Amino acid sequence: SMAGKVVTTQYPEEQHVPPWNYRGVHRLNKDENGRVKCVACMLCATACPAHCIDIVAAPSPWPDREKYPETFVIDELRCIYCGMCEQACPVDAIELTTLCDRTGLSREDMMLDKEKLLRVFDDPTRPNTQF
Repeated sequence: SMAGKVVTTQYPEEQHVPPWNYRGVHRLNKDENGRVKCVACMLCATACPAHCIDIVAAPSPWPDREKYPETFVIDELRCIYCGMCEQACPVDAIELTTLCDRTGLSREDMMLDKEKLLRVFDDPTRPNTQF
C-alpha cells in the first residue's frame, strides 16, 4: 500500500500524468470549419458557482447560429474546477483538459480570453507550462 509513503517526482524531467478524469485548464472547442463552437447561450456562466466566466454575446457572423461570443474570459485563479460549465454546455464548446501545469507570471496571465482558450493544445512547439 502507498499509504504514508513519500513519493518525489523529479519535475520537469518526470512528468506527472493525471488520471483521465482530471479537471484542469479549460479550452474552447472549434467546429469542423474551425469556428468557435460556443453559441453564447450563457449556460456555463450561469452554472458556474465561482462566477469566473464572463461572456459578451454578439450577433453571429455565420448564418447557422444566432449569437457567438464576442469575448469569452475565464479567470483560472478564481475557478474551482468543478466541471459545471462543461456539463451545462449544450454544444460541447467548453471542456476541462487534463493540463495541470499551466502557470502565469501575473493575475492577468491567468485570465484566459477567447483566443487563449481556443489555442490550448494548438501549438505543439510552445511549452505547455506558460500561457
